[in-house]
Amino acid sequence: MTDEKIIVQIKRTDNAKDLPLPKYMSSQAAGMDLYANIEDSIIIPPGKFKTISTGIMIALPKGYEAQVRPRSGLAFKHGITVLNSPGTVDADYRGEINIVLINLSEKDFTVNRGDRVAQMVINKIEYVSFEETDALPESERGSGGFGSTGI
Repeated sequence: MTDEKIIVQIKRTDNAKDLPLPKYMSSQAAGMDLYANIEDSIIIPPGKFKTISTGIMIALPKGYEAQVRPRSGLAFKHGITVLNSPGTVDADYRGEINIVLINLSEKDFTVNRGDRVAQMVINKIEYVSFEETDALPESERGSGGFGSTGI
């Protein structure tokens, strides 16, 4: 294992200068917490979703992506998750990162400025090209679909 880190440029919107930058909350965490950049609290009613600003934009190196994922504590304790999970931030995207939170609980959930609302994981990706064929190689699973390998 290497301690070598990639450099990701980050820019904050003017109204997010007081919020922390994304950060790992433990020494071996895979995801960095993202913070709500909202002026007023937002209530997410049961079964509804809201877009939450983070106030940050990033420039990933070519060959990398950022995935926006739910925070397990919000999911477990409050039924809050990221609707398009994982949300993908492509290396060539330069806009603000926004998070679509959905409330799967039966109670209103309030998001406040500075709340940790999601996590971001940076991954190296491989680019592929497709080669069309008339037949695919056999495998143990074959064409078995949902549930074909058991419970």
